[in-house]
Amino acid sequence: MRYGPVFLLALLSTAPLAAQDRPYTEGSVTTVSYIRIKPGMFDKYVKYLDTDYKRSMEAQKKEGIILDYGVYTSPQRDEEDWNMVLTVTYKNMAALDNLRDRAEPITMRTLSTTPDKAAAASVERGAMRDQVGSRLLRQLILK
Repeated sequence: MRYGPVFLLALLSTAPLAAQDRPYTEGSVTTVSYIRIKPGMFDKYVKYLDTDYKRSMEAQKKEGIILDYGVYTSPQRDEEDWNMVLTVTYKNMAALDNLRDRAEPITMRTLSTTPDKAAAASVERGAMRDQVGSRLLRQLILK
C-alpha cells in the first residue's frame, strides 16, 4: 500500500503534538556496570577505585564530560552473581557521542599515563574482577 503526500504530511504534522502530551521529559543517562570481585580482591579493587578511578571520574566531572558517578556493593545471591555496581551519569544520550575521544585524553593526562600503560592496567584489574554485565538507563522526569 502506498501513502500519498497528503497523508504523510498529516501524519508528520501530528507528531509534535503527541510529544507534547507525554507525561515526562527525558533526563540524564546512566551506565551501570555489574562487577563480580574475585575472592580475596575486594580491598585491592576498592583501593583502585579510590585512587585512579576516582581521580579519572573527578577530572571528567570537572570537565563536564560526566555529571556524577557512584560505587555500590551488594551481597551476592550466588558465586556467579555480581557484588558491586559502578554507575556513571551523563547529561543526555548525546553526551555518549564520541565519548572515548573526549574522555580518554582527560584520563591519560590526569593519571599521567599512556594508552599502552592504561591497557596493561586494565589487564591487572581483570585479575581482580569480572564484568558480569552492563545496562544503559535513561531517567524519565515526570511532569
